[in-house]
Amino acid sequence: MKTREDPTIGRFRGDRQRDRFLAAYDRAFALWPTPWTQTAVETRFGTTHVHRYGPPDAEGGVPIVLLHGAGSNAVQWYPFVAALGERRPVVALDTLGDPGRSIARAPIHEPASSAAWLDEALTELGIGSAHLIGHSYGGWLALNQALHSPDRLVTVAALDPGGLEKVGARFFWKMYLNGLAGLTAGPLRRRLAVRLDNPVLLVPELRKVLLTGARSFRTRRPAPRPLQDDELRRIRTPTLVLIGERSPLLHPDRAQARVTLMPNGRAEILPGVGHGPGFDHGNDVNARLLAFLDANAPSTAASP
Repeated sequence: MKTREDPTIGRFRGDRQRDRFLAAYDRAFALWPTPWTQTAVETRFGTTHVHRYGPPDAEGGVPIVLLHGAGSNAVQWYPFVAALGERRPVVALDTLGDPGRSIARAPIHEPASSAAWLDEALTELGIGSAHLIGHSYGGWLALNQALHSPDRLVTVAALDPGGLEKVGARFFWKMYLNGLAGLTAGPLRRRLAVRLDNPVLLVPELRKVLLTGARSFRTRRPAPRPLQDDELRRIRTPTLVLIGERSPLLHPDRAQARVTLMPNGRAEILPGVGHGPGFDHGNDVNARLLAFLDANAPSTAASP
């Protein structure tokens, strides 16, 4: 008898769609700097696929763990990896429930489950302490981890994150328009990339893997609920939040005010940037992240 699939777990629509996506996914990692390696670890929620980057001189630092946005995967971190990994190991996870090489066996969209999954994955990777950086939904995962399971976290950085406001229709409409723009011919797509604040449209490998993922994978996860004021006040991990001035997800001034509820939280609004800090003004964003990490570096670095 065929086992009934859990309808709350994201999965590929079929074997052919999965294979087509994985071919695009593997090609897109040509964007990453070398050397990098990949591995997988088991948790009770599923198999988590992991990409590691780090030159030999980065082996002794506290690792930086990267959490991508919804509908994406570890490929998206290519503008960050070389700069962040110059002195620290970089570990980028494919989140369960998104199109990537991870395989979910149980849903992780509840806050406690998300924190338990990430904690188990870091344990299996041998990471005793970490700098956590997340974008969009990954930003919510990072803030959620600092609330529910902060013991191994040295810092948290959240790039235009979920979790500060309810995800509104403006964001979903913008994502829909971006998807349509990705299907257009080159000259029009270049103009739309500017109008939509989405330089990803100009990166063929990443555009291909995102579009293929959207067609091939059923994402079943609901949008994360915003953290309550008292929850933000309980986050004591040093936290940097970078907010795009033209973010479709957040109202910058309102989100910045919410970040101040965290005892060690700081928010910076990035002029002229939409929902993709790092894709817009990448050198500036990397410099801000590195300055934050250096300012909060532990006196004795832990090895992964």
